[in-house]
Amino acid sequence: MTILKNILKYKYILFILIILLTLIRTNINNKSIYNVNENNFIGIVDSYEYKENYITFILKGKEKLKCNYYINDNKKININYGDKIYLKGTLKEPNNNTIPNTFNYKKYLQNNNIFYTLEIDEIIKLEPTNNIIYKIKNKIQKRLDKIDKTGYLNTFILGNKNFIDNDIYNTYSKNGVLHIFSISGTHISLLASIIFFILNKIKRTNYNTIIVILFLLFYLVLTNFQASITRSIIFFLLLNLFKLKKIKISTLDTLLLAIIIILLINPKFIYNIGFIYSSSISFSLIFYNNKFNKNYILNTLLISLVSFLISLPITINLNYTVNILSILINLIFVPLICFIIYPLSLITFIIPFIYPIFKHLIYITENISNFISNINLFILPIPKLNFITILIYYLLVYISLSKNKKYFLLLILFIFIIKNINKLDTNYYIYYLDVGQGDMSVIKYKNKCIVIDTGGKSWNSTYEITDNHIKFLYSIGINKIDLLILTHGDYDHLGNALYLTNNFKVDKVIFNNGEYNDLELELIKNLKNKNIKYSKNTNNLNLNNIKLYFLNTKNYSEENDNSIVLYSELNNNKLLLMGDASIEVEQNLMNKYNLENIDILKVGHHGSKTSSSENFINYIKPKYSIISVGKNNRYGHPNKEVLQNLKNSNIYRTDKQGSIIFKLKKDKLKIETCSP
Repeated sequence: MTILKNILKYKYILFILIILLTLIRTNINNKSIYNVNENNFIGIVDSYEYKENYITFILKGKEKLKCNYYINDNKKININYGDKIYLKGTLKEPNNNTIPNTFNYKKYLQNNNIFYTLEIDEIIKLEPTNNIIYKIKNKIQKRLDKIDKTGYLNTFILGNKNFIDNDIYNTYSKNGVLHIFSISGTHISLLASIIFFILNKIKRTNYNTIIVILFLLFYLVLTNFQASITRSIIFFLLLNLFKLKKIKISTLDTLLLAIIIILLINPKFIYNIGFIYSSSISFSLIFYNNKFNKNYILNTLLISLVSFLISLPITINLNYTVNILSILINLIFVPLICFIIYPLSLITFIIPFIYPIFKHLIYITENISNFISNINLFILPIPKLNFITILIYYLLVYISLSKNKKYFLLLILFIFIIKNINKLDTNYYIYYLDVGQGDMSVIKYKNKCIVIDTGGKSWNSTYEITDNHIKFLYSIGINKIDLLILTHGDYDHLGNALYLTNNFKVDKVIFNNGEYNDLELELIKNLKNKNIKYSKNTNNLNLNNIKLYFLNTKNYSEENDNSIVLYSELNNNKLLLMGDASIEVEQNLMNKYNLENIDILKVGHHGSKTSSSENFINYIKPKYSIISVGKNNRYGHPNKEVLQNLKNSNIYRTDKQGSIIFKLKKDKLKIETCSP
């Protein structure tokens, strides 16, 4: 133990070295054992979740696979934890995110040691499990399924939040209290205390500590070594083992030792949000423990404030919004969840007839969360933070909490600068977002934003604009759309406009010429309810050095031909967006305007043969051509003739390169992609 104490003298150096080693280890041998052409698999069901019309589960074979099986009247299967099954299907490599700064499903799976998903054609149950852990887990799951209709017992017993209603789940996230629903230190300490209490009532003995430790290890296996649970239990075990052996090591040193052990065992925990949250907050609360006092209310407020400050950069780079009220909201939810609902969930699992009481408390909790989530005044969008900014922030937090409270003003000023720093950026940005078989473009200058089209759910995908796309706008420093331009009334161009206007601030909407169709009328009804201004096609607009020219002012009989055609010059770069305008419109544009030497062309109608004629392309001579198109779409876009017409330009396609980003400086142009 003397060796351990000597090592811990250099704990921070050791911790940094372990972090560096962990980052190196996570990038070594990050490849699958499986061959992508394999079709037959045998393994054990490690976890599963039934959805409305399919089941998704993790298969433990040569390595873990994420499996999806669609159920209908002719295809049914009943599986349990630990079942040995045979599968026939097709391996698919998950895609990276194609919208910048949004959730990366591929990396998420890889961080859980999963490299392929499996679309199942055939499934055969070979034999039920003989593993005692799986048998116990199956019994617990069946009991939970029988008792629980809210999903919260699953959350607090097995650590599975997937059963909570999505809308309610989002309110918890918006209110900044979602972390309370992850089993972590407070829950584990409370669980251990309950067991200690029962054992001490039976007989007070030193063996009680060993019994509790063994129970928690069993619970760790039962919950599949979830990151936050693993961190909490290993920390608890070390604390009690040191206490049992009368080894004097500080609580802070014990926590660092626990984190080091966990990262040595599973380095990929370093990317787990639950692990990062619980470790950083636990560290800060222990580190600043001397700042707290005996006054319960003030003490709770200080704990909430410290937790908020420490977790702020993590929250920003996860959601790109911060709810300032969460400091006070936690004063309500922490005691309610941790000291009332969580213990009651354990009791309800053992004594099911009190479930109505538990359900009523959940109903109250959900209503409180729903009510608070509608208070948007204190929700601040903050753009993505880089590494240097995060380091400076934590330095200011340390100085403020450790040295002098006067530095809090400097910390608040720094947060204000972070929030508004994008206003100092004099570059123009154009984002051609991957929205499947549809169109969505964003032009940004300082804090001004123009969105052209919103995309819409395509025939062969489940793509819809979601909170992730709202998060993208927040991540680049946009908290309001100054202009939403809808080139025409087809669903793949304005199908998600209703969602966008319901969930984001929009100043004004511009429609194309011609009669309004049903989609546009539905949107207009919503715009009126929200007092959002709207108008038809215009000649030109000037928005903070973004001057737009609306070239297609003629009325046609076809909706596509009535598409808004936009022209702009940004930092000496000529920009042309064609909507779904046809060859006839292109001819009229050539007759009316001088459009030679276009730098960036948004190709018309997703590269359809009805647009981008050879004459037009030769006339405008685009340097870069952007085609927004869905992967493997049924229309065969982009057309081969169109690609041939564009051969002298640099072609970028959203189905191949994902979203395409142009950064327009005064003297040069930079292009980035967000490839699948």
